[in-house]
Amino acid sequence: MLKKAISLLTAALVCTFSFAQLGGNSTYAFMNLSPSARVTALGGNLIAVQDDDVSLAHANPSLLNASMHQQLTFNHNFHFAGIQNGYAAYGHTIEKWRTTFHGGVQYTNYGELDATDVLAQVTGTFKVAEYAVVLGAGYQAYDRLTVGANFKWISSQLAGAQSMGISGDLGVTYSDTSRLLTVAFVAKNIGTQLTTYEEGAPFEKLPFEMQLGVSKRMRYLPFRVSVIYRYFDRWNVLYDDPNAEDDTSFFGEEPTERSQSAIFFDNFLRHFVFNGEFLFGKKDNFRLRFGYAALLGKEMSLESYRSLAGFTYGVGFKINRFRLDYGRMHYHLAGAVNHLSISTNFREFR
Repeated sequence: MLKKAISLLTAALVCTFSFAQLGGNSTYAFMNLSPSARVTALGGNLIAVQDDDVSLAHANPSLLNASMHQQLTFNHNFHFAGIQNGYAAYGHTIEKWRTTFHGGVQYTNYGELDATDVLAQVTGTFKVAEYAVVLGAGYQAYDRLTVGANFKWISSQLAGAQSMGISGDLGVTYSDTSRLLTVAFVAKNIGTQLTTYEEGAPFEKLPFEMQLGVSKRMRYLPFRVSVIYRYFDRWNVLYDDPNAEDDTSFFGEEPTERSQSAIFFDNFLRHFVFNGEFLFGKKDNFRLRFGYAALLGKEMSLESYRSLAGFTYGVGFKINRFRLDYGRMHYHLAGAVNHLSISTNFREFR
């Protein structure tokens, strides 16, 4: 079953790769939102850490492993303007198949919005919501190599209009426990719309993306560092604003044009997400986290003011049988979002 799913998703990948685009040019962008408070605190992306956190399989199904057996997690994110999004998931291992499965539901509720006519007169209200049902499996192919695939059924409702789609993720993870090193590669959101919001309208692109991640835990320090390279399938991630006006200096001098090397390194650094996690206690029961999403920081920063755009941080701790996590992500000078998670394992109740 897993091999058949991988072959189908690979076929879709060939089609998707040819027109991959950045966010803003695709539909179902909610699927790129962070699934958990832990991921939020670590820069919004975490694809190369393999432990008992079943929510990590939302982005990389090859992270699924036996330690996630009977793990249950609930996550809720408080976004701006009353927008709410979250993710709930459960993991289950079948040892004789060397496979761990997971199922989850991702949701985004945009609240109640005003409906207006062409003269901007309020005529009523409407609701907007999007959902994705996630099913996935990770297979332990070799001692250090795991492969996995996710299947996602997507439903989006916008002011009475509805769209449905399917997508999937393919992942492969290499984990060297002796060196405390993990390397992962994932292709996310491979798929298509099944129905469009307007009858007869052309299909819109999904937010396809390839990522490469590396994590390393220090041998003599309770700390793990992780680096993710985003948009492996696309080099240019710079945003060229056609409405931006060239700034002049205080003395009225014309601005100097950026060199090609400056443009190169600016674009190169925007691909990265950097994060670190301190793990304290015999069983890593207390954790401090921080991260920086370079693309978010560059796109949401203001030239005239300093801000924490792109920076993230959070904390996680375990009380009895429950793990509680908090993550905060700074999008803009205007504010940040707060993410809460609670998880447990049914095996601990026996």
